[in-house]
Amino acid sequence: MLSTLIAFLGACTLIAATPGPSTVLIIRQSLQSKRAGFFTVLGNESGVFIWGVVAAFGLTALLAASQLAYDVMRIVGAVVLVWFGIQAIRSARRHGKDGETGEPARIVVVSSWRSYRAGLLMNLANPKCAIFAMSFLPQFVPDGAPQLPTMVGLAALWAVYEIGWYSVYVWCVGRMKKLFDRAVVRRRMEQISGGVLVALGIRMALES
Repeated sequence: MLSTLIAFLGACTLIAATPGPSTVLIIRQSLQSKRAGFFTVLGNESGVFIWGVVAAFGLTALLAASQLAYDVMRIVGAVVLVWFGIQAIRSARRHGKDGETGEPARIVVVSSWRSYRAGLLMNLANPKCAIFAMSFLPQFVPDGAPQLPTMVGLAALWAVYEIGWYSVYVWCVGRMKKLFDRAVVRRRMEQISGGVLVALGIRMALES
């Protein structure tokens, strides 16, 4: 059991360390404030737990078996990614005006609920998260263990572990707040994050 748990946490580490749309969004939200970044993490990990529970009940198998359902979710997910990307690019333009006047970047206050919702939406709109949870969690259910409660427990552990992992990202961005508060730097970061999100959205839309 212990060896299985260690292997599971090792796999969770590799998953969390792999950059993806959620990572980009968490870093971008952390540029606003630590609070915004942390609630984005909570929203994202709520999505992780939800997909884990859905996988435990076997419902994600329906998504994997239905090409139409998968395609609908894929297009919705692509639209969500592009929308977040456009928001970041628009924010970069505002910071560009601040840079031209020599003023520090204007900080837009983002509510905790809005940050949480953004993280949750980013995760739930990605059908790959659902399919991955279905294929990932069952591998770590020990022989003879009840599958449903074990998978739900693993999903909870996965989410809690990633909260700790991504909170380090939020903390690091917060430590460099003075640098990121400069209008020129903030503009460049928003441009990069926005461009990455739009590119990921387009790629998701074009995938078969």
